[in-house]
Amino acid sequence: MTDADITATTTDWQAWQASWDRQQEWYLPDREERFRIMLDMVEATVGTAPRVLDLACGTGTITARLLARFPDATSTGVDLDPALLAIAEGTFAGDDRVGLVTADLKDPDWPAKLPYDSYDAVLTATALHWLHREPLADLYGRVAGLLRTGGVFMNADHMIDESTPRINAAERAQRHARMEQAREPGVLGWTEWWQFAAKDPVLAGPTARRYEIYGDHADGDMPSVQWHARVLREKGFGEARPVWCSPSDTLLLAMK
Repeated sequence: MTDADITATTTDWQAWQASWDRQQEWYLPDREERFRIMLDMVEATVGTAPRVLDLACGTGTITARLLARFPDATSTGVDLDPALLAIAEGTFAGDDRVGLVTADLKDPDWPAKLPYDSYDAVLTATALHWLHREPLADLYGRVAGLLRTGGVFMNADHMIDESTPRINAAERAQRHARMEQAREPGVLGWTEWWQFAAKDPVLAGPTARRYEIYGDHADGDMPSVQWHARVLREKGFGEARPVWCSPSDTLLLAMK
């Protein structure tokens, strides 16, 4: 199925999920690898029936992979984006293992909206770089408060080492060159995907609302792995280190 298969009248949520995946994979060709390692570490640390908080869940990408691998898991997805949450709600409708919460992660009271006081794992990917350092540090403290002792937090995201500018520039140039080579007809980029969603009768309203919230794209920070690990320890985690990395991204695991 290609993006062209999603018509102006569709409510095929799996088609929207597939379209979102293609758009994201164009930017992140190793996207599934980071999810695999993330779930490997969930199993290694908290088992195969965890209660998970899918932080900044978007369309529920992590939740879908979590439940496919661990059918006895449960997941709470939290996000503010009305359009991506609409896709998640359509995808998981009727699945009592999944709950979805609309909340702003910059609001200090967002944990009060969750159905549980404690989680085994909090997972997120390619989302928290939308936050600047101060609200991100505050968020890490709230995440620590939601995890049981021995619980884990994993964040897969862009983490840039500012001490290596020439390496960073070379990596970025190669990544963008490969993106241009890999782009296939029918695969939508970020802006085009949102333009497409805005034409759908079901997603048009939620998409308009998300632009009121975010604009075209939020302008956050991408601090180094060392910054994330240090702040996580300061905010209540006993251990924190990378468990996977690519030339541009890192999956960091912190244990309560």
